[in-house]
Amino acid sequence: MKGFDTIVMVDWSSGNDTGPTPRKDAIWAGINRGGTAEDPVYLRNRQEAERWLPDLFEAEHSAGRRVLAGFDFPFGYPKGFAKALTGSADPLGLWDWFEKFVEDTPRQNNRFDLAGQINLDIGDGKGPFWFNGLQRDINGLSRTKDSYANPFPEKRQSEAQAKGAFTCWQMGGAGAVGGQVFTGLPVLARLRKRFEATVWPFEPLDGDLCFVEIWPSLTVGPNPEEVIKDAWQVSEVARQIAALKVEELAEILAVDAAEEGWIFGLGHEARIKGVPPLRNDCFALPPGVHWTPVDEALGMLQERLSPVTTTCRAALKDALGRVAAEDVAARRSNPPLPNTAVDGYGFAGGRPAGQHTLPLAQGRAAAGDAPAVLPEGQAIRVLTGAALPAGVDTVILQEDVIVEAGTVRFSGPVKAGANTRKAGEDITEGEVIVSQGRIIRAADLALMAATGVSEVTVRAPLRVGILSTGDELVEAGEVAADGQIFDANRPMLLGLMEQLGHEAVDLGRAPDNRDALRGILNKASARVDVILTSGGASAGDEDHVSALLSEAGAMDLWRIAVKPGRPLALGMWAGTPVFGLPGNPVAAMVCTLIFARPALAVLAGAPWQKPQGFDVPAAFSKSKKAGRREYLRARIRDGRAEVFASEGSGRISGLSWAEGLVELPEPAMQITDGDRVRFIPYGSFGIKA
Repeated sequence: MKGFDTIVMVDWSSGNDTGPTPRKDAIWAGINRGGTAEDPVYLRNRQEAERWLPDLFEAEHSAGRRVLAGFDFPFGYPKGFAKALTGSADPLGLWDWFEKFVEDTPRQNNRFDLAGQINLDIGDGKGPFWFNGLQRDINGLSRTKDSYANPFPEKRQSEAQAKGAFTCWQMGGAGAVGGQVFTGLPVLARLRKRFEATVWPFEPLDGDLCFVEIWPSLTVGPNPEEVIKDAWQVSEVARQIAALKVEELAEILAVDAAEEGWIFGLGHEARIKGVPPLRNDCFALPPGVHWTPVDEALGMLQERLSPVTTTCRAALKDALGRVAAEDVAARRSNPPLPNTAVDGYGFAGGRPAGQHTLPLAQGRAAAGDAPAVLPEGQAIRVLTGAALPAGVDTVILQEDVIVEAGTVRFSGPVKAGANTRKAGEDITEGEVIVSQGRIIRAADLALMAATGVSEVTVRAPLRVGILSTGDELVEAGEVAADGQIFDANRPMLLGLMEQLGHEAVDLGRAPDNRDALRGILNKASARVDVILTSGGASAGDEDHVSALLSEAGAMDLWRIAVKPGRPLALGMWAGTPVFGLPGNPVAAMVCTLIFARPALAVLAGAPWQKPQGFDVPAAFSKSKKAGRREYLRARIRDGRAEVFASEGSGRISGLSWAEGLVELPEPAMQITDGDRVRFIPYGSFGIKA
């Protein structure tokens, strides 16, 4: 499906005109255009809203922007009502019926009288609607639910699943939505006809204007004290939907509810509300900063970034390699009961030195058997893993006993509790066994399964888009003209992302054309969670990545005191973080491992990841200047760190020759053969050598 350029979310009201001063219980609209939120719009009554909405839709259409508009009232009724009222089960025919019969002005409307008339026509005056909010009695509409008799289901299927959702039959009262349906559907019916809008889930959303039903309380938390709740909720819902990728939106919209309608996002709450926004200035450097030390750059990234991935429930078989989105607690102790660690014979208490003989009880205790009861003074055959029978707390190995004539004989001493395991000696019920942020490993699957955990809340894989830039690049295998080179960065970076556990998305190559690059970034921001570009990240005439991010008002060129590397363009594009890496493959890989890797881990929901280094003797000599932290391509041979013969950043062969990096700190130093240096193996970065 196609994505949406503009998200408009509307909190509706069936009440009277609320006056010129913004207040609660009015109509509020939240707009998010291209990932940028606008101030919520206050609309004092439905007539003003019906004037404002067409103007907005016309403007968006003229600008070529596709609009998703949400309204916070049901688009349909429980099954059977539409046909009983109109003769057809078509819910959009029901919209037309309401448009024909609802009378509405800023000060009053006929919703209560119309509800009473419907009750008389199809419910013998006892339902389905109830609640009269007027001072006068209305024939057919009770004030309370006392004499209520509903010939239809009490709730739609979606409302039955949405905890706290009100039935559409209640025409008034705190939280009720019945009046909003009566006053909202006529407006939507007129807008639908005027703009040829498509309505979810009754129609495919293939138009330029599409309507969906929302319930803000489904995904929006408490509002800040200084903000009106309705205004806060529509802005937040618009932001949440704008943050969804096209694939996520398509999955959420895949609903079959052709008559009753459905609440947008129901069943996908964690995915929708689990995506906090990154600040547009999260990469901003302090004023006056020209050269940033490596540790300061890493500290700023660690402090300013937060997870951008959504959450969902996953079965254990699908959880390997995923990031735990919350702590996982044991549902049962391990072991759940005291059991035997060996094959042997169990009895009560220890035995001193000397010979001992015990009567052998009938039967045995094997793994999986329900615990038996052992008579006092006897022994019983037990097999490894069996729950200890009541009356057994000690087990002797079968090799250490003689069984004859219904008895077991053995020599002491035998320590009380020998060869047994206590209940919960490994894990106790309720204990946290997997912490939030942990990347789930095979051993974690075993631990969760052993303690009764069958599924876990995990983060969706971080989708990392990889884009190469530059007219000089051609694909390996193509014909390269004079002055052109094969694109080495994209295959390398795609491979690195896969090894780091992210979902690598190939965004191809972008020419040195700013408009073309802008279009690629626009499409990419709708598909991925973060973008890694290589090339064009400095400040030259053809450095279009940094130039475009600067135009968007969300770019900082980090000149980092590192070799190889230095220029690193960091910014936001339509709410998506962008890492502009150097074009040189050696510098691109080093900057990815040192800076992008830990940042991507945080964006994916994992903790900040610092690589483990080891001090080893150097198998090289070097005179290092002061000022920059250097990373040399290196490998370990005979317990010593060798470095690649050339430090030239154009020597790509050194990347595959190496098995890790030697890190040299900022001060000047003279390294001679045998001096201790810090070696960071590729495995410490999470990649294979």
